[in-house]
Amino acid sequence: MKNKSRHPSSFRDPSGYIFKDKGVYKRVILPIYFKQYKSFRDSGFYQKLIKANLLIAHEEISESDSNIVIQPEQVPFIIYPYEWCFNQYKEAALLTLKIQKFCLDHGFSLKDASAYNITFHKGRAQFIDTLSFDFYVEDSPWRAYKQFIMHFLGPLVLAHYSGSSILGMMQKFIDGIPLKVLSSLLPFKTKLNPFLYSNIHLLAKYEDKHNKDYKGQTKAGKLTKKAQIKLITALYNYIKGLGLRENSEWGDYYDKINYSKTAFEKKATVIQRWVKAIGPKTLIDIGGNDGTFVRKLDGDLQLALVGDIDNNAVDVNYKKMKSNKESKILPFVLDILNPAPAIGYANKERYSILERIKAFAPDMTLALALIHHITLSGNVPFDMSARVFASFSKYLIVEFPNPEDSWVQRLLNAKGTFKNHFEFYNAQNFESAYNLYFNICERVNIPQSNRVLYFLENNDI
Repeated sequence: MKNKSRHPSSFRDPSGYIFKDKGVYKRVILPIYFKQYKSFRDSGFYQKLIKANLLIAHEEISESDSNIVIQPEQVPFIIYPYEWCFNQYKEAALLTLKIQKFCLDHGFSLKDASAYNITFHKGRAQFIDTLSFDFYVEDSPWRAYKQFIMHFLGPLVLAHYSGSSILGMMQKFIDGIPLKVLSSLLPFKTKLNPFLYSNIHLLAKYEDKHNKDYKGQTKAGKLTKKAQIKLITALYNYIKGLGLRENSEWGDYYDKINYSKTAFEKKATVIQRWVKAIGPKTLIDIGGNDGTFVRKLDGDLQLALVGDIDNNAVDVNYKKMKSNKESKILPFVLDILNPAPAIGYANKERYSILERIKAFAPDMTLALALIHHITLSGNVPFDMSARVFASFSKYLIVEFPNPEDSWVQRLLNAKGTFKNHFEFYNAQNFESAYNLYFNICERVNIPQSNRVLYFLENNDI
């Protein structure tokens, strides 16, 4: 096999790397990891992980003295930890602990516990790093314990006490939130909790007093397998019991929206007609709240991305998805006014959300009850929002609330003395700006409301 250029996010692990071949992601395994991989494969442990829905499946493509190439099941859209809602984050943490327990039962151990080893696919969290499995060494501590605290326990506990928005800190701390930061941000009363004191505060206190390896673990010390399983069980039970203490304006949006039943059903009927005419296989609903309108769509959707700024709304959506056993909806946190940027080394380890959406190339985009927030809350001119939508949208459905709409009036009144500056906010100016990038195929006034639906087709795509 010719040498393949490694993916820019895949340089940290000496065991191998990911590359892209004709649009397909594959993984190279290097000789340094042959022993672990072959044991992992030949022992049947790998198949047990797949059967238990703990690890993504892969197919072995080639094997030589210099490398082994495997092709994982392809994940159409990757979301990162700072885009997960609280319950997605919990599920990812619990999955990591399940895998470590399963490893110990089979003579293996996770050598790392990065949140980036997990993504969401087919309605559930899935572990995607095949090279994270190493041999268990008798009486050795869990090498990835500190990393698990920084990537999972710490962020979840912070979110429990300070609100789900704190999970966005993972965008800043790509290697996990440092222990001293975690300890300093948690309320004092957590030091009185024996579990949190020993697993966060005490760990932070003594961090600098020990020699550490590259994952931050102390080089000395022993821990029996029984004690390690007890630790993992304690972490699992504590995290499983965590919840949020916050409410939001948008978490129950569709319970209090200013739509009559007639208007709401008309809106749903028109959107369904347009979607049926196009027959999209993929779509993205930006500002999709709890996924209500995506769930109303009939058709053969393969994957619907539903992003929203409000973590609680995304949580509601995710709980509905799990309850209904839906595998074609992917909820995630998205602030379209401040979309997640490219981060990491050379800004190439993690792609920006807009780059990922563009690569996903959804057949259709929904922007319902969103444009007034972009324009009036974010002060974004119509032409600028049109340009962003045009960068990835073949077909676009926009709901435009007229100036008389009560939500629009609420936003305008919040502008105070600058309210008159937003006199440009009207349907005529909206259409003129969007016509630069889209053809307006149809517009429909929603009865018993001050809102208009637009069906747009990209001029270039």
